[in-house]
Amino acid sequence: MTKHFSFETNESRRHFMKLMAGVGAGIAFSGTLGTFTPKAFAADIKGKTIEAGIAYPLSTGFDPMTSSGASPYAANLHIFEGLVDLHPATREPYLALAGKEPEQVDETTWRITLREGATFHDGAPVTTEDVVYSFNRIMDPANKSLFVMFIDFIESVKAVDDKVVEFKLKYPFALFANRLTCVKIVPKHVIDKVGQSAFDAHPIGSGPFKFVSAVKDDKIVFEAYEPYNGKYPAQVEKMSWLLLSDAAARVTAQESKRTQAMESVPYLDISRLKNKKQQVQSVQSFGLLFLMFNCEKAPFNNPKVRQALHYGLNTDKLVDIVFDGNAEAATSYLQTTHPDYIKASTQYPYDPEKAAALLKEAGVTELKFELLATDHDWVKESAPLILESWNKIPGVKVTLQHLQSGALYSNNVDPGVYEVAIAPGDPSVFGNDLDLLLSWWYRGDVWPKRRFRWSNTPEFAKVTELLNAAVRAKDHAEAKKSWEEAINIIAAEVPLYPIVHRKLPSAWDDSSLEGYQPLATTGLSFLGVGRK
Repeated sequence: MTKHFSFETNESRRHFMKLMAGVGAGIAFSGTLGTFTPKAFAADIKGKTIEAGIAYPLSTGFDPMTSSGASPYAANLHIFEGLVDLHPATREPYLALAGKEPEQVDETTWRITLREGATFHDGAPVTTEDVVYSFNRIMDPANKSLFVMFIDFIESVKAVDDKVVEFKLKYPFALFANRLTCVKIVPKHVIDKVGQSAFDAHPIGSGPFKFVSAVKDDKIVFEAYEPYNGKYPAQVEKMSWLLLSDAAARVTAQESKRTQAMESVPYLDISRLKNKKQQVQSVQSFGLLFLMFNCEKAPFNNPKVRQALHYGLNTDKLVDIVFDGNAEAATSYLQTTHPDYIKASTQYPYDPEKAAALLKEAGVTELKFELLATDHDWVKESAPLILESWNKIPGVKVTLQHLQSGALYSNNVDPGVYEVAIAPGDPSVFGNDLDLLLSWWYRGDVWPKRRFRWSNTPEFAKVTELLNAAVRAKDHAEAKKSWEEAINIIAAEVPLYPIVHRKLPSAWDDSSLEGYQPLATTGLSFLGVGRK
């Protein structure tokens, strides 16, 4: 059920309600100051710990201006707060560092009052100066933050006084309050003192858990922050997240109850864990395995070659064998369960004859290349079947190299020394609205310009135009028309496009944990979760 916060003008409210009709991320803020009293830090959590099995390595640091790695991002949900946050499991927005609902002054002006008594983990109060600093550092082009694309509608941010921050927008943007979740508030005085690199390695936030330590390929350690006065105070004294990229090691740790929860259960191990009285649930997600091309390199600069490789994929076999039915072949940029799902006008059923015909039309008689793939367990299982499909196409010969995510991007994709890659991705961790999901890969410079190198094409220009039109649309129906046209262009051009949208299976011991909920996004959440 979707609820809505109040607006000062009826016209703005009507416009917002139209635009948001059918959008998955509701704008209901549970726990405003008038209705919510946070649970106090309880003495009985002393000595209680949670250990969890995490599937992804530390590929980036923790600074929320730059961190996009799966594990540090999940950790940051416990360490940092935005003005508004999305609950990782329910996807419902709630007031975090905002002390009351955002106030709309006019079509392009918003004001937000900070939560009383909020402090950073070093004991310093969270100030309006910190909020302004946190937004400005992301908006500063020199910092090249991945997240600037989500807030590019903001013109300026200023402190009105020591409690109120004012946002000026470039144009009316109905999703303003939702997008506040994309910016986590950081302590200016700490970064000024230690520098961004040190802060990236040892973050200080205002969330319910303090960062203690992180060791690559070992673990991330947290401890409860006792003065926290927000909605989800820590319910255990300590957490240790074991970085177990090896799937067998994660399953063994969960089976033996060394861990109380684990993400990314291998599909073939679901029954095994259930037999050990573990709770296992698969949640349909946007999370996808995508196929990405270097669109500046011949012959992959020809969309017919890119299309041929999609037609040459036996995705049904992939879903059956690798995912044990826990995925769906992509029929759009979105998964079918998304409230704004639009079936793309171009579909890619398995058709090796059509793949061969498209290569012939493109003038390609022999196609040899190396497929780069990340080393995530389910990607490792998917890659051989993908190669098997492609190598059945006459004239096609593909080899394979698996790399850690960091090496794949920093050493190959970003410098442009690759041809074709497959990797997982899920920007829905930042939000679920369609503009955000499309913007992650198809706006700005990071992906279109530096990674799949499609930004000099007229199709990219048209997609940008359509995305801009959608956020300025007078109602949701008009916005959806623009989104549909953009999705159809992307589906036909396939510079980066999903192969499958997968279900995310996680496991937990409900005899040990209280309040745990599985996620439809990468990672685990222990907000409000305790030990029995």
